[in-house]
Amino acid sequence: MSIALFVPCYVDQLRPRVGLAALDLLRAGGFDVHVLKDVACCGQPLLTAGEEPLARDLVRRFVDGTRSFETVVTPSGSCAATLEVHGRRLAPSPPEGRARVVELTRFLFENEALPTPASGFPHRVGLHASCHALRELRQGTPSETREASRPDPAADLLSRVSGLELIDLSRRDECCGFGGVFSVEEEAVSARMGLDRLEDHRRGRAEVLTSTDVSCLLHLEGLARRQRSPLRILHVAEILAETTLGPGWLERNAQRGSDGAR
Repeated sequence: MSIALFVPCYVDQLRPRVGLAALDLLRAGGFDVHVLKDVACCGQPLLTAGEEPLARDLVRRFVDGTRSFETVVTPSGSCAATLEVHGRRLAPSPPEGRARVVELTRFLFENEALPTPASGFPHRVGLHASCHALRELRQGTPSETREASRPDPAADLLSRVSGLELIDLSRRDECCGFGGVFSVEEEAVSARMGLDRLEDHRRGRAEVLTSTDVSCLLHLEGLARRQRSPLRILHVAEILAETTLGPGWLERNAQRGSDGAR
């Protein structure tokens, strides 16, 4: 099965190892992966800034640039939500159809494509629920609704790793406060929300904080660093790569740049 991998712009520039982890996991799952080179952004920054016409242009470029694929996988719940939920409103499907954009853990979960973990991860891990993945992609069940329980792909995949203990949070799906432009326009509120999330993970004695969204992780990591917190910040894909592709994957790929995924 041939699929495309979309590495979001901020992942490519700020946390390229997450893109590499996604690529290696998909290849280990037996997929022929084409890394998109000419599609740089999903349009989310413009959309959250209220620049819908400009966001529409980027979504249309994405649709045109991925027309030859049935599925595009991305290690970002927020980008997947932008393209699948808002993108279908901004740029209706052309007559010849369009690719489905799927968040990485959902794709691995639905296709039962994650290799059996080769090693354990003996750490207490706090899983931060990305608002976009949870409330727009419906990956998991929001605590504020009375909906029937839905599986959380990220939690399911992590639960298969030997020694990994997912901690209980008092507010398991509260927003981290990033919100793109929100964190710039409402800096104090954004920071306070992020500090509240960090405190919840500390109460649970988390050693590692993870999520399906690098944007959330970068926000929380910045706050944690200012507090000189020992909390380790890793994307779910990085943990899965470390445990399914052999111990030392994180260290071996620490210095590989964004060109490594091409």
